[in-house]
Amino acid sequence: MAAKTRAIAALSNTPHEVLEYVSGQDNFGAHAAEELGIDPRVVMKTLVIHHDRDLAVCCVPVAGHLSLKAAAKALGWKRAEMTEPSEAQRATGYVVGGISPLGTTRRMPTLIDDSVAAEPTIHVSGGQRGVSIAIAPKDLAELMGAKFAPIATD
Repeated sequence: MAAKTRAIAALSNTPHEVLEYVSGQDNFGAHAAEELGIDPRVVMKTLVIHHDRDLAVCCVPVAGHLSLKAAAKALGWKRAEMTEPSEAQRATGYVVGGISPLGTTRRMPTLIDDSVAAEPTIHVSGGQRGVSIAIAPKDLAELMGAKFAPIATD
């Protein structure tokens, strides 16, 4: 059984399922989708972006790529860049490959790609490698104060 992470603790009154799998060493989201036998269009990777001193979290399907231009536009920023892994780890309190949008140590604006808005369930990291949380996208958005936006490309 996985340790109770901050991500899992953040879901105390929200319907969800915690899934465990053998974690990989890279391509963490694609590996999770393969290990769990889940469509990679509903397994989300959690990415941290920045503009100047502002940080934001973006959740996009592992089957796609984040459009920094679209994310910046959705956030009202002029531009956005990927945050260095060490800074993403400091801002979230999670290690790369286990970064969850839930239970981060620093509250940040959050975007979820709108391609998953109508899905009954999506999967996000559970806050450590080898742990995934199945949750309704609307519930994730509500918990995070997140906004759905077209931020992914194929």
